[in-house]
Amino acid sequence: MTTNCSALEALLFASGEPVPMARISLILQQSDEAVAAAAEELGRILDEEGHSIQLLRLGDKLQLCSRAEYAETITKVLETRKPPALSAAAMETLAVVAYFQPVTGAYISKVRGVDSSYSISSLAEKGLIEVKDRLEAPGRPSLYGTTDLFLRTMQISELSELPHLPDLAASDGIEKLQKQIDALQEEKKDEQLPIPEIMEEENKE
Repeated sequence: MTTNCSALEALLFASGEPVPMARISLILQQSDEAVAAAAEELGRILDEEGHSIQLLRLGDKLQLCSRAEYAETITKVLETRKPPALSAAAMETLAVVAYFQPVTGAYISKVRGVDSSYSISSLAEKGLIEVKDRLEAPGRPSLYGTTDLFLRTMQISELSELPHLPDLAASDGIEKLQKQIDALQEEKKDEQLPIPEIMEEENKE
């Protein structure tokens, strides 16, 4: 393991939270390319040697976390209960935010056809969405977007990896979306999330 790789591992372990690549470069006084190479090396080592810890890439951030197969054991140790599944209303609201962000509460309610204030508050409380900015309009309404926790929950690195958005207006729209999400999570359950070339420009549209 190279010096940069070891330093990156220590930094991410001590942080416990997602750390922006730019900040890592600044702290380690290394170029973005060097940090990306260290991330690639660390992810490969953790994967190939069968460590219980894995390296996640969440947009432009990196984080160390335990692998999914140890979730049940960790839950027992921490004496925590599995959080309840999101309601259909919350899932629908989350889908609107994820696919059309940044969006206002009024926009979400308009798309869904019902007031979404409670669902928005609930999702924000769970840490799945957050206020990203304010709209330059009377009242400066909040603009919502998804969080790093949302990416971790979905087990994806980028929003572009989300499944195709079904017609939410259809009677079975939410059910189809839930099945797609479940399938995506099952597919990625035991996979090491890839650490692509960080400096490469990605088209997320």
